[in-house]
Amino acid sequence: MDRLIEKKRWTPQKIALILGIVAGLGLLTYFIGFADNSSRLNVESQKLTMATVSQGTFQEFIPVDGTVHPIKTIVIPAVEGGTVDQKFLEGGKPVQKGDPILKLTNNRLVLDFMNQETLMNDLINNLQNSKLTLQQNKFNLRRRLATLNAQVDAAKDVYDRNIALYESKAVSQQEFFGFKRDYERLKAERTIELESQKFEESNARTQIAQLETTIARTSRNLRMMEDNLKNLYIKAPISGQLSSIQVELGTPVQAGQVIGQIDDLSGFKVKAELDQHYVSRIFAGQRGNFTYNGQSYPLEISLVYSEVNNDRFPVDMKFIGKVPEGIRRGQTLQIRLQLSDPSPAVLLPRGGFYQSTGGAWAYVLDETGKVATKRSIRLGRQNPEYYEVLEGLKPGEQVITSSYDAFNDKDKLELKK
Repeated sequence: MDRLIEKKRWTPQKIALILGIVAGLGLLTYFIGFADNSSRLNVESQKLTMATVSQGTFQEFIPVDGTVHPIKTIVIPAVEGGTVDQKFLEGGKPVQKGDPILKLTNNRLVLDFMNQETLMNDLINNLQNSKLTLQQNKFNLRRRLATLNAQVDAAKDVYDRNIALYESKAVSQQEFFGFKRDYERLKAERTIELESQKFEESNARTQIAQLETTIARTSRNLRMMEDNLKNLYIKAPISGQLSSIQVELGTPVQAGQVIGQIDDLSGFKVKAELDQHYVSRIFAGQRGNFTYNGQSYPLEISLVYSEVNNDRFPVDMKFIGKVPEGIRRGQTLQIRLQLSDPSPAVLLPRGGFYQSTGGAWAYVLDETGKVATKRSIRLGRQNPEYYEVLEGLKPGEQVITSSYDAFNDKDKLELKK
């Protein structure tokens, strides 16, 4: 008799199929939800530049090339024009204040001086003659006055004696009035003589005073002309080094023309030119420093010039404290000009990555040093050496700081030796 055989539901093939499907779904779920799907790129670590984030002090500064100049440079102008007759010194020689440098000739000045001197002598002679004439006139006037006084006295005696005779009818009326008229006339003449003497003396003194004023003025002019002749000798206004002479023997020189300059070597200053981008952040008293022979020396801005040429403006800087020994005029110094005070900050060394990311992200190495992951960061201020890190990095982490142009914004970099 046939027997009904019951069909099995869970055959080994069926169980294997179900397990395969479950395993496939699990793997799919893992890859979708948990697997690392980030884009990667293999790079050689030897071609990269890496830097360590550190905790330190940040200070804004700009590098500036400064040139050493004498503390003071004096130009030498020709006060008077003329022709170079002698050169006593050449450029590059040390000079002391008052040393002659050039001698000019100017025949017109010499002739004018001689004419003025002749005029002065004539005026002095006229003054002396006027004083002598005044004195002689005084004697003559006194002599004439003495004569008139005697005549008046004699006429008065005659008149007084004839009064009584006239009253007693001893002399005629005509004769008496003749004596009286003689007496009155002589008195009038004496009065006129006194007034004349006073006028002549006053007039003579006025003429003498005018001559003396003219002589004083002429004397001043003569001294000025004499000084002008002395100015034909061009002398050093200060002690220092005669850096240049711009004329030669026989060269015509105009009044006011600069013929050279003297450098005051008693001290030095530094001249520098800055980009106009910093014009609002530069002021007198701002500090900087430079390194010379292994030692740092401070500088301070003493003068900021207002004019801007070719997008740059100049400043003068003075040495603070000791001037480096052996420094020379014309020497170039590499100066760190401070734009802010030092402050604590997280620091990242500068690199070419900034041009690729604008400081918005960077590749940060993991603890193994074999993988660098793209991470968002935020940078603040910067100087020629460091960026100030505001967010995204911690001291001790390593960052790839070389250019990212070849990485195509991959999420991770696999570093291979």
